[in-house]
Amino acid sequence: MQEIKICLTKNPKAKPTDTNNLGFGKIFSDHMFLMNYDKGQGWHDARIIPYGPILMEPSSMCLHYGQEVFEGLKAYKTASGKAVLFRPEKNMERLNNSNERICIPKIDVDFCVEALKKLVEIEKDWIPESEGTSLYLRPFIFAVDPVIGVHPASHYIFCIICSPVGAYYPSGLDPVKIYVEQNYVRAVRGGLGFAKTAANYAASLKAQDEAESQSYAQVLWLDGVERKYIEEVGTMNVFFIIDDEIITPALQGSILPGITRMSAIELLGSWGYNVVERRISIDEVAQAYDEGRLKECFGTGTAAVISPVGELKWGDKKMIINNMQIGEISQKLYDNMTGIQWGKIPDTMGWITEV
Repeated sequence: MQEIKICLTKNPKAKPTDTNNLGFGKIFSDHMFLMNYDKGQGWHDARIIPYGPILMEPSSMCLHYGQEVFEGLKAYKTASGKAVLFRPEKNMERLNNSNERICIPKIDVDFCVEALKKLVEIEKDWIPESEGTSLYLRPFIFAVDPVIGVHPASHYIFCIICSPVGAYYPSGLDPVKIYVEQNYVRAVRGGLGFAKTAANYAASLKAQDEAESQSYAQVLWLDGVERKYIEEVGTMNVFFIIDDEIITPALQGSILPGITRMSAIELLGSWGYNVVERRISIDEVAQAYDEGRLKECFGTGTAAVISPVGELKWGDKKMIINNMQIGEISQKLYDNMTGIQWGKIPDTMGWITEV
């Protein structure tokens, strides 16, 4: 395992004092992790250095052909003052899945988890301690060959930056309003939907802008072929509670295999709930709503953790779910997931990695 060189800043930045109004992804800590890849040499020169601009050519391939992947996870401060991570190895494994799809050389998962831990150890004082806050961690890889040509690159940079954050949605755990997209598609099976890559998010911007213009927080995407099967929300996987089933769309290559999604399924299963991964159409959800059988809807993701959905807008139809109140199961999931993450309840699932 290669050595990680460390160069600490001589000019540390002032840390935010109002941790109740951090926003999301607007402030960045003192240091970042960098590592280079060169064909024939592999990944090398791992280092933690002061946060700052990265020098690259205007012709860098990532700027022209989008060969880029990323991840998102968080570091938490427990009541005892320990810094902990939530299932970081799963994020690095998923990064490799994205790497394979985008023709980026794979990383060493164990080494990159250690690099992440070392960076968080150095930036430990940047982890906010107010309720609902954390240190968001963004690992990403991009191609830097100074060549305008459509082919996999030979040179890459792997970077991790850190950002103290509050709740992803300003309203916190209040149920959000979701807009069902019918005109645009984000991904199809065989495409990039399962990979966490910039192209997927670029494809979502037009619909997100339309949703926000109608005062909706996020977009619920339908499948790209028949335009009727539910896939995922822009930044979350999605679950529906209909009768005694908790249903989430099956992973078929066009949606992101969320770490929080996986964890929610495992927690719900451990509690004895009937969790089903299958195709579910927007028509089925609408029919269940009309018949009074749609009890709850919620999203899962690193940024929001658990986000209850209070309204779905599908064309002219507005479905108000659970009277715009958080449901019992959504609340239980949030309390237990965040309880494990912040060390408030025992980690019986073995998910926490101490820094």
